[in-house]
Amino acid sequence: MSESGAALEKLHAELAALGVHDAYEIGDDATLSVWIGLVVSFREGFYRWREGAVKCRHLGTDPGGCAIRVARRHAELKADVPPWWEDLAKVLRGERAEEYP
Repeated sequence: MSESGAALEKLHAELAALGVHDAYEIGDDATLSVWIGLVVSFREGFYRWREGAVKCRHLGTDPGGCAIRVARRHAELKADVPPWWEDLAKVLRGERAEEYP
C-alpha cells in the first residue's frame, strides 16, 4: 500500500469514528470523497481537501485532527445544503440523485 493510501485509510477510520460513514476512496489510492463536492487527498505529507474553490490542508501526521475538521465541514454542508448541490448531483449522478449525497 502506498503512503497516500495508508494515510487515507487512517483518515477514513477516523471519519467513521466521528460518524461520517459515507466517505469512500475513489480508486486512485490518493483521494477520498467525503460528500459531493468535498474531497480529501494526501500529497507531500499533507491532507488536502477542497470544496469547490476553497482549499485547506492539514499535517499528514494528524489524521484525527484532520478528520475533526473535515467532519465538522461535512456536518455543516449536510445541515445547510449549498444551492449548487442539487444541480451538481444531477449532472454527476443523473436525475435519480434526489437527496442522496
